Amino acid sequence: MNYETLFKAAGEKTVRAAIVGAGEFGTSFIFQAMRVPGLEVPAICNRTVQKGVAAYINAGIDESDIRICESEPEVKKAFDSGKCIVVADGLLLMNLPLDILVEGTGNPEVGALYGDAAIKNGMHVAMVSKETDSVAGPMLYEKARKNGLIYTAVEGDQPSLLIGLITWGRVLGLNIICAGKSSEYDFVYDPDAKTVSSLDKKISVPGFDDLWSMNDRTAAEMLIKRSELLSALPQHAVPDLNEMGIVCNATGMKPSCRAFHAPVARTVEVPEFFTTKEQGGILDRAGVVDVVNNLRRPDDASMGGGVFIIVECEDQATWKVLEAKGHPTNRIGSCAMVYHPAHLLGVEAPISVLAAVLLNHATGGETLKPICDLAGCTTKDLRAGRTLRSEGHHHVIDGVDGILLDAFKAQGDNPVPFYLLDNAVLTQDVPAGTTLTCNMVRFSEDSVLRRLRAEQDRYFDKLLS
Repeated sequence: MNYETLFKAAGEKTVRAAIVGAGEFGTSFIFQAMRVPGLEVPAICNRTVQKGVAAYINAGIDESDIRICESEPEVKKAFDSGKCIVVADGLLLMNLPLDILVEGTGNPEVGALYGDAAIKNGMHVAMVSKETDSVAGPMLYEKARKNGLIYTAVEGDQPSLLIGLITWGRVLGLNIICAGKSSEYDFVYDPDAKTVSSLDKKISVPGFDDLWSMNDRTAAEMLIKRSELLSALPQHAVPDLNEMGIVCNATGMKPSCRAFHAPVARTVEVPEFFTTKEQGGILDRAGVVDVVNNLRRPDDASMGGGVFIIVECEDQATWKVLEAKGHPTNRIGSCAMVYHPAHLLGVEAPISVLAAVLLNHATGGETLKPICDLAGCTTKDLRAGRTLRSEGHHHVIDGVDGILLDAFKAQGDNPVPFYLLDNAVLTQDVPAGTTLTCNMVRFSEDSVLRRLRAEQDRYFDKLLS
């Protein structure tokens, strides 16, 4: 694909984008966008406005060209004079002549508020906040479509990248056995110290040398042995479930199981694990999604954050050639992995922004339907009256883990979408091992996210019945 000719064909239009959220993703997007011909970012919204100012300065904008605005007249004056605008309230930007809103706060309620408002005001939406997308993405997609707009996930983040890889494989007629992503943080084995570390946690693992290579052991056996030996390290994370649920909604694929197998595996072993049991793998069926915890040594290249598809080697002669060129295959040669080993955060996101505005194309998928929902299951007894709170980068709710289920209506004794649990209050005691349902909690009355989800449940009533 020649991207220069792709976008040149759309003409000379200058694309104007606003970004909500000046965190890691937003800051990298702003920096890169300033270097993309035909793309401007005249406005940033961030709750702490100084972070927005710092993002502009980091991108090379002189501080004298930046204006912090607190009202619509101030915003209009700054825009008309060519200044870069920073606001704490994104609703102040809705009457500007902007083409697209890039929502990157990671806050499910804020993402719903600004995504919905942008569509109502004629803007395309690039939804980086997967927390919002997992609860009400299909509804926002439909609202945008009916207004002749694009609602999309973004390149540079794993859901869009994996959707791209899956659809690329489908166009080529490849039989996809499994599609997935590497968890955010590698499992790094130090053979000298006999330790395995993941992020900031390190454990001693004497005897792990024996589990470094599969040798003649089965994938199922290695899954269990490595998982047990590394049980002190987290092997499942809510964001992984969340992102893969979005992939399901865009592709129609389903999870291999409610919380994924998530094996600890070296890159070359991935096609060994993610094929069917009949072919020596761990999957009950083909055509599913899953997650891998990438195992490597300190001097090995990382696959952290990468995406992959496992395809059937139907043409054995061709795949023998490709195996010799470095494509990982399973031991019996029936399946191979095609993978993209990294995601580039906001550095790559301009591709989705330009595609939405110039080509009317959603890189995150041309249709979104509720196929899967992320729900919550209690890991310990919880008492009535407790307020549930999602905290930290991993969106941890103390005492609640994530599970991926078939899509459901968020009402009555059906489960609660995971990110609607944030700030909900338990109305009854709930024992460990219970899937939290809507009649077990009291929600905030003024939640935009909950309103959008109710609209989605009504819109897709037949699909969910």
